[in-house]
Amino acid sequence: MHSYESDIIAWANEQAGLLRAGRFDLLDIAHIAEEIEDVGKSEQRELANRMAILLSHLLKWRYQPEQRGASWESTIREQRRALARRLRKTPSLKSCLDDPDWWSDAWLDARTLATKETGIAFDRFPSDCPWTSTEALDEHWPSE
Repeated sequence: MHSYESDIIAWANEQAGLLRAGRFDLLDIAHIAEEIEDVGKSEQRELANRMAILLSHLLKWRYQPEQRGASWESTIREQRRALARRLRKTPSLKSCLDDPDWWSDAWLDARTLATKETGIAFDRFPSDCPWTSTEALDEHWPSE
């Protein structure tokens, strides 16, 4: 038997084999449950990371109009596509968009990214996101 702590990949393969063989008595239930929960957390982190990147580029778009270009448009478009794909494949993630704590964390990360990338002071950006998730994800917005 492989140890969860010493080789998680070997452990995971072994657990999958035990499940397929119906050997439920040998399963490491506690660690399997932990790993299943981690999958959900990982999906939420990916969603938040992509949203932060999108929002940071929308901030740059608003605060540095003279620097708008194809690269920013491409990043905005790609993040929107990736977010839409993730929400389509994992519909339960849509609840994150309505969670004020999740949204606040994504916005904080977006402001931090935009500050690093623009040199604009962190406190010059709004403390609360000025856009709804619908606006941020709308492929036709902003149109200017």
